Amino acid sequence: MERAVVQITLFGLLLCLVTTLPNKNDWDIYSFHINSTVSSRYATTVITSRVANRMNESKEIEFQVRIPKNAFISKFTMFIDGQVYDGVVKAKEEAEQQYTEAVSRGQSAGLVSSVGRTLEEFKTSVTVAAHKKVTFELTYEELLKRRLGKYDLQIHARPMQPVKDFKVDVYIHEEAGINFIEVKGGLSTKALANAITKTQTETQAWVYFYPTKAQQKTCDSCGKQGMNGDLLIVYDVNRDVAFGDIKTIDGYFVHHFAPSSLPRIPKNVVFVIDQSGSMLGRKIEQTRIALIHILNDLAEDDYFGLITFDGNIFHWKRELVQASKTNVNSAKEFARGIRARGSTDINEAVLEGARMLNAHTREGSASILVLLTDGDPTTGETNLETIHSNVRRAIADKFPLYCLGFGFDVNFEFLKKMSLQNNGLARRIYEDSDADLQLKGFYEEVATPLLTNVTMMYTGGTNLTQTHFSQYYNGSEIVVAGQITDNDIETFTPEVVAISGTQRLRFLDTNATVESTGTVTDRRIQRVWAYLTVKQLLEKELQLSGPEKDKIKKEALELSLKYSFVTPLTSMVVTKPPGENTDVLHKPKEGETPQLKNSRRRMKWTSAQLRTQRKMQGPINGIAEDEMQNLSILNFIKIVKMDRFPVFREPTVRLTDVNPSTLPSTEIIHIFHRFLIKTENHSLPLCFDVPGDTRLKLLHHPNRELSVNGLLDSVANRGFKIIGIHFKNNQYIEIDTNGINVQAGQGVTRNTGRDLVTADITVFGRDKEFDVAVGDTHMVILVHEKDGNKFLWPILRQRPSDDGVDGILALKAAVYEEVQQSPSTKLKIKDQEIDVTRSSAVDYSISIPPTLDCWFMSAESALQRRLDDFTVAQL
Repeated sequence: MERAVVQITLFGLLLCLVTTLPNKNDWDIYSFHINSTVSSRYATTVITSRVANRMNESKEIEFQVRIPKNAFISKFTMFIDGQVYDGVVKAKEEAEQQYTEAVSRGQSAGLVSSVGRTLEEFKTSVTVAAHKKVTFELTYEELLKRRLGKYDLQIHARPMQPVKDFKVDVYIHEEAGINFIEVKGGLSTKALANAITKTQTETQAWVYFYPTKAQQKTCDSCGKQGMNGDLLIVYDVNRDVAFGDIKTIDGYFVHHFAPSSLPRIPKNVVFVIDQSGSMLGRKIEQTRIALIHILNDLAEDDYFGLITFDGNIFHWKRELVQASKTNVNSAKEFARGIRARGSTDINEAVLEGARMLNAHTREGSASILVLLTDGDPTTGETNLETIHSNVRRAIADKFPLYCLGFGFDVNFEFLKKMSLQNNGLARRIYEDSDADLQLKGFYEEVATPLLTNVTMMYTGGTNLTQTHFSQYYNGSEIVVAGQITDNDIETFTPEVVAISGTQRLRFLDTNATVESTGTVTDRRIQRVWAYLTVKQLLEKELQLSGPEKDKIKKEALELSLKYSFVTPLTSMVVTKPPGENTDVLHKPKEGETPQLKNSRRRMKWTSAQLRTQRKMQGPINGIAEDEMQNLSILNFIKIVKMDRFPVFREPTVRLTDVNPSTLPSTEIIHIFHRFLIKTENHSLPLCFDVPGDTRLKLLHHPNRELSVNGLLDSVANRGFKIIGIHFKNNQYIEIDTNGINVQAGQGVTRNTGRDLVTADITVFGRDKEFDVAVGDTHMVILVHEKDGNKFLWPILRQRPSDDGVDGILALKAAVYEEVQQSPSTKLKIKDQEIDVTRSSAVDYSISIPPTLDCWFMSAESALQRRLDDFTVAQL
């Protein structure tokens, strides 16, 4: 019997998904996680989707996501009934046999295809037995590019069905310091606003997006098929040092150079605009609109020229003129009169633009040539290699050429090669309603040159990425990576030389700020080098021919294979269970159309039996960690002598400093846990201590009949021992580090496994966390381990919208002002002056807990209420 084909459409960081929706009764995406870690502007994103086949027969389930075009897929794995099936990256030549066989069977090979402006599509499929599950896990990597003074991480979420366990976790670590971080996009407003939690320290930031299943159907861009919108995370780093910052580890380095506070350089710019017949209609209208906006933004000390072309050249003026108000108005009148007609002589048009710039030599300025076209050359010189040669000879490395390709009819590879050969870049302009904004946005990126002829030098460095740049623009960034010869940092000396106007500038690391770091997040420096090297080798290979081209291609291929990058030179062979076809996945070139049709082979495959899940033994222990948008709990345990301990004064002796067995028998040991209340700005959080063995009221939501309480542990260096959750109709569960206990009536029945799904509550347990969703409330309970002991720590990822919610997790951000610094520090909170001392605490609301400075005070002062108001007699 022929089986139905189930198509699953997933989403990811920077993802946009297809519109085909299968029968929702056939399958269930019961968990979908996106986890992105950014360090030194390098993002590694892991998309994990867990899917169950709810039918009584096998189903072919398709995994289909979209990832950034600039990213390299580096790993893909399927987990089916305890079996692991990995994708393997090979040279395309080695994968040719699988590719050919797949095509001969009518399959769609080359399953990574270009779609849309910035995305390409990855898809594969697997047959899942009746009532069985499959987990897909995809990893991709990319170096974030700084544009207009910021880095962007975009999440386009379109799961095509509401997902019970849906979460996006983004962690950003920048040693230079995070200047600002914002969360924007359609999914950050209105109904979904309280599903976002943002936490920031000086060098780290965390963004969590945890919409409940109900919210995924009710937001502005949501419906029965779930969410369909964007979440945009925007940030930048501090730029206090003109030289930038360098990170090194294991013999590799990466240098980010983006000096600020430099004077702008006057520019000379010529716009070469295609007005051939193919530009007729919307294209030419949007070009006119964009050009008029761009002309308005010219500075008075800029000089500019404007020519249009079809089969002939049309000048506004034959020489560059100053951007005076009169000249700009005249140029705008010329732009309004541009009409589409005739053929396309790209060769003569670009050569004329180069002639105009070469004739206008102005000391202390920067020249730029911009070409906008939508097609191939059709008249005059039409041989593409000859055009490349002519243009390169005319420009002679004196200024960059930027090529904007309008629409998909344009020969984008021709434009890209011409730009790269002349120190510029090519960009496709998409025929959408905002095409004029795309044109204007590109111009803004190059509108303010700050440096020319930038040369990056690294004595003691080798295997360097690109080190010479014709221009550096305001809001951008230059990134160079390489290896340190013999890993000898002492002899490694970086230096930057550049021209600013008429001055020659030399940037030195005079304070020896080269930092060798061994943290987990910075161990990706080597991969940054590999990513940049492969990207630049591929660009260089495009410009060359003959033996040189082959040599560069070989280098790029070897690196792609070494680091398992799916690039235009490699393929990923996706292995599957026996009897199923093998997919060969290729990375497309810019402009390739998506391959959406896939003739699937129908065959039955029976999965192995699920592993028997062990029953949990012993009494339930749950530990909770608390963090909401503004509050996090820090566990910091101390021991003091009773005769020296005024209840909330900062203890001076820690348990880690003292062996309890050596204390006199008359001394009493007191264990305390330290909590944080974070602030709305970058000021220090407040911290206070709570005695061990305390039962805390974490969250009380009367309208939802929901109460969450936590029992603090009496053992040193632990947080919460048990988390108890009461909800509708006297239902009660307890969570400990081992799993979930469900109480029904007077008896206690253990839940088989670490997951619980009912009409009222959803709990998903994993090695290091439990996700809990009850209505519009979403919590995460992290499992920490210290000195071999595990404990829990609860975080409120989504605050209930009801104003009647109470509890430690419902506390709002602290607001205070510092009113006195000596002889002792005082803070003013709600018209009350409070004595405080500067202390520190570990923030266990973060999966990798940082230590934060804080203002220590009594619990009553920090809470602005009695501590008893936040305690309960029993869980």
